[in-house]
Amino acid sequence: MVLSSTLGVPRTDAVPRHVAIIMDGNGRWATQRFLPRVAGHKKGVDAVRAVVEACAVRGIEYLTLFAFSSENWRRPADEVSLLMRLFVHALEREVARLARNGIKLKVVGDIGAFEPRLRELIADVEARTSGNDRLTLTIAANYGGRWDILEATRRLLVARPDLAAHPEQLDEAMLSPYLSMAYAPEPDLFIRTGGEQRISNFLVWQLAYTELYFTDCFWPDFDAGQLDLACQSYRNRERRFGRTSAQLRAPAAVSSNGG
Repeated sequence: MVLSSTLGVPRTDAVPRHVAIIMDGNGRWATQRFLPRVAGHKKGVDAVRAVVEACAVRGIEYLTLFAFSSENWRRPADEVSLLMRLFVHALEREVARLARNGIKLKVVGDIGAFEPRLRELIADVEARTSGNDRLTLTIAANYGGRWDILEATRRLLVARPDLAAHPEQLDEAMLSPYLSMAYAPEPDLFIRTGGEQRISNFLVWQLAYTELYFTDCFWPDFDAGQLDLACQSYRNRERRFGRTSAQLRAPAAVSSNGG
């Protein structure tokens, strides 16, 4: 099971093992150029391809992208329809590239709300890339962090109905395997483009000790260079996980004292 950052000290490296991104600013990018919002979303798909390739080259093992939140259904119906069509087109167009480059694709979220064609494509791409291990690309679609926690709780109670009568037995280690991203380590680095500084119901459980990085760069302009800036900021952070700076400078002493 993946180590929880609130139960222990996870592995840390100079290169973040897992990067999670809210890809914000497509519409504003287009508006600034007097273009329809659709142009920003299409350009954003190109940015996804560039960032996926950059992560693979840099040895990042997991990349999670927030493509469509459970709250995005509140957007105008024509924009939602466009986003769904872009999702279908991207899956159809990119599956061969993903398979060829050793990238595994996973989709997390309440995909039951999507049309059958999109659900079929998701299942097909996940199956065709399941054996790849260079980079795990996760697309969060119709996803919400609170939904994730509630869904995990429901699944746990189905598997362990006895816990309903003994809630005091429930702990984090029991619930964690039922979260939608139980297969991945918690994100080391969270990036949000577009100038906003909030996590917007994204990976609420998993971001407990993640380093946060916010940039004014709109997503369509986010590229390998922008990723390097975020990773440089990450390398300058001191990841203590509840410990003191002195403990980090004297790991042998900490170990000898039992932590």
